[in-house]
Formats: sequence, structure tokens, C-alpha cells
Amino acid sequence: MFAVTVTFTLHPDRMEAFLPLIQENARTSLETEAGCHQFDICTDPDRVNEVFLYELYSDADAFQTHLASPHFKLFDEAVAGMVASKDVRLYRTVAQ
Repeated sequence: MFAVTVTFTLHPDRMEAFLPLIQENARTSLETEAGCHQFDICTDPDRVNEVFLYELYSDADAFQTHLASPHFKLFDEAVAGMVASKDVRLYRTVAQ
């Protein structure tokens, strides 16, 4: 398995617009990408402008397929103005 974590810091007051877009991206990824096995969206009311993602893919190629997918590209374009910063981390080994 190949894990990806993403921490989005959103511009103030953008959470309400951002969440439905990331939820649709996650749903579509899980439904249409054979290599996407998990796509968790995490928030905390104490960090009102932060969204944390935990994603599991079969391998690095499956993640690259995700990044190249039309639904991801649409999501990325739609949220570009909402995101103040984004930290992406890749984990090539997942112990089970």
C-alpha cells in the first residue's frame, strides 16, 4: 500500500464551500479508481481552517492515476482560490 496525507489550510470562511468539493472528489475516487482503497476527510472544530486527508492507494502509480483523473483536475481547479497552503506527504510503506 501507498499512503498519502494532505493538510489543507483554507482561507478564512471557505470551509463551507470546500467540504462538498472534497467529499465529491473522495467519493468519485473511491468509486472509479480501482487503486484507491481509502480516502478519509478529517476536520476539527478547534482548527476551523484546516482539512486533513488520509488516502490509501495500491501503489505510487495508482496515486499518479488519481492525480491525472478528470475529477481530480476539476476539484483542484475549483478549490485553488480557497486554499492558503497545502502540505502533501507520501508514505511508500504502510505496515498492517
